[in-house]
Amino acid sequence: MIRTTRMSLSLVLMSLCVGIASAQDALIHDAEYYLLEAQNGQRWKAEDEQLNKRLAELREEYGTPPNIVHIMWDDTAYGDVGIPAIQKVRGFETPNLNKMAQQGILFSRFYTEVGCTPSRAACMTGRHPVRNAMYNIGMLREMHGLRDTEVTIAEVLSKVGYATAFHGKWHLGDIEESYAHNQGFDEAFFTGYNQILSLWTRRGEQGNATIGLFEDMLPEDPYKLDDTFVTKGWAMVVEGKRGEKARQWQDNSYETYEQIDAEAQKRTLEFIERSANSGKPFYVANWPMMSSFLPTSKKVSQGRSLLQDGLQGNVDPFVGKVMAKLQELGIAENTLLICNADNGPMAHNPPPGCGFTETIFRGGKGDFLEGGVRVPSQAWWPGVIEEGQIVGDIIHEADLFTTFARLAGATNHIPGDRVIDGIDQTSLLLNGDTHSRRDYVFIYAGPNLGATVKGNYKRHWISPDPVGEASGIPAGFYFLPSDTREKTPMLTNLIHLKSPFNRMRLRHELWKKKYPDLPERHGVPWTGIENATPEIQALANPPADLKKLPFDPLEYVEHLDELPFDPQADPDFGE
Repeated sequence: MIRTTRMSLSLVLMSLCVGIASAQDALIHDAEYYLLEAQNGQRWKAEDEQLNKRLAELREEYGTPPNIVHIMWDDTAYGDVGIPAIQKVRGFETPNLNKMAQQGILFSRFYTEVGCTPSRAACMTGRHPVRNAMYNIGMLREMHGLRDTEVTIAEVLSKVGYATAFHGKWHLGDIEESYAHNQGFDEAFFTGYNQILSLWTRRGEQGNATIGLFEDMLPEDPYKLDDTFVTKGWAMVVEGKRGEKARQWQDNSYETYEQIDAEAQKRTLEFIERSANSGKPFYVANWPMMSSFLPTSKKVSQGRSLLQDGLQGNVDPFVGKVMAKLQELGIAENTLLICNADNGPMAHNPPPGCGFTETIFRGGKGDFLEGGVRVPSQAWWPGVIEEGQIVGDIIHEADLFTTFARLAGATNHIPGDRVIDGIDQTSLLLNGDTHSRRDYVFIYAGPNLGATVKGNYKRHWISPDPVGEASGIPAGFYFLPSDTREKTPMLTNLIHLKSPFNRMRLRHELWKKKYPDLPERHGVPWTGIENATPEIQALANPPADLKKLPFDPLEYVEHLDELPFDPQADPDFGE
């Protein structure tokens, strides 16, 4: 009788997984995916049948779909994590992250977006940020954010019973609808901006790391006429629970900044234990601040820089604690752990002492070069992911969205009215090298298409050869295995790829006409905070005398996306 019941349960679970695969077929992907599916669909279907069986067995064994932990930090060059020889040169070590890679998968072609905010939007929505106008990197009083009509992975997983939590650097907006607990997370502890928060402090002003933000610390300016120009109110850290008002956590001091990661890590470990004890599957994203733009008081690495000390002294020990906690609770074999950087190093205009530098690839944060978007990444799932793999397939961070949904049995909750750029990479995780379902990447610089990768080939659309581009025969093609620095653009050798790349771009852009990109979502920043300071409250209430103006002093909020990106701007190739 028990055996019959277990067999019946297994059949039900397999039917569920088959339904999930069918739902995946109903998703709207980018045009390029359908060309691959047409050529590989039969093989993928056979793989899916085996994957469905494997996932059903795992769910039957553990009683729930797998837990998911995603840790993502900032601005790290490919090879800075996971390759000890490069770390030796760079003067630091990450033993836990390296161990994780050795016990699972080390990706060699993991792609991101070019900067913090766009990368985080891609992970959360499975969409290139150009589609939802999340390509602007949020700064103080940005007045924009992730719109409430976007569907995040937290919302998708919540539909199938997952507990969800976000802790750390959110950086997806300062308007109320973009707050993490308003985007599907049961609990959230997050920042609206990035590490520059460490400079937006009185300590930063005192050291001239920030100039003029705290006007009360400066000599009075006898020529000052406008007291509205410099922002006076914002929230460094916000916390909240789904359906409840937000609260500012502590204040905007440097002392608060230094506590963010420790508090976020404590909350993540507590959430994991609480969820495990409840028997409920969980998804938690912990995206560390990692470091401060002011030098840390304790140096832990030979490199003595913000990046090296942040990785060795902060991120890596936390990854070790997560792995140990999962093993201690007996749930490691039912938990997928993914770790990656959000983009390449801040090679252009970094603060002093950061230690950011290019490694194998040229370029950094903001670039569509490989150095800007090809980052360290690894996956760990004991007993499920085979150990010791170095995977050469292309995978994009947007794929995490769709893959997490597939593993959770939630694919049918992904919206079917918009393009989802993320591709289900369950086969790559479970079957290993050569099992990716993408061989292409579109790389945007702001709202402009900067480059396209197809297999080992790459074309720069923002071209280093504008004269050739004007005549239609640019030297803008690259063979990546022999030109990792993208220093040798080719014309004659690769001109046979001109039409294939043109066709690829046109398919992509014609599909966008059917599913148009959305404008930015703007609003008054930092509303809906229960314990808002008077300075924050004033952001929505211009001084009384400004109301005498012959225009609405907040009207500009609805026109912020009209500030242009220059499509001809020099992308600064890091030369």
